[in-house]
Amino acid sequence: MARKKASETPADDEKKADDKAEETKADATPTNGGGAAAAAAAAAAAKPAGAAPRFQALAQYIKDLSVENPNSPESMRGGKQPKIDINVSVGVNPKAEGTNEVVLKLDAKAGSGKDMLFAVELAYAGLFRAENMTQEQTQVALMIEGPRLLFPFAREILANATRQAGFPPLMLDPVDFLALYRQRAAQAQAAQAAAS
Repeated sequence: MARKKASETPADDEKKADDKAEETKADATPTNGGGAAAAAAAAAAAKPAGAAPRFQALAQYIKDLSVENPNSPESMRGGKQPKIDINVSVGVNPKAEGTNEVVLKLDAKAGSGKDMLFAVELAYAGLFRAENMTQEQTQVALMIEGPRLLFPFAREILANATRQAGFPPLMLDPVDFLALYRQRAAQAQAAQAAAS
């Protein structure tokens, strides 16, 4: 049985055990710099691969509003149900770096026979910023998500304009901007195919 020296205490034994553990740890660490590279790789793996895509509405505003009520007050008497034509279109205007203006155009015309009851043209716009998105993702966001965010406000303006013109408020049904985008893309492809 080994005898302890009189100068050794239990605290000295713990210190020796800690020193031995440190030596073992030091022996396991590569000396060619691989430890630093492995640590950097582990830190990179802990971080997200890239910043999340972000689509932000910065402002929204009426760009143009026109209301025509040429046959009033006779047109407000009522009668047979008028024929209402509604056209919806979306345009994008690039602005400063990373920002684009999305313009939602709503044109509504109501007529009875050959008489026009009213015509309302609204261009409602929003300024949007897209960050951490590819060009294709940005285009899709601008043509689908942008007008989807603007539509409820434009719909309310159109309803108020027709009400102020003396007619029942014109309440538009929701618009499928994805279908509108696909239709526009198909038309662009057809035009390109016809040109070649």
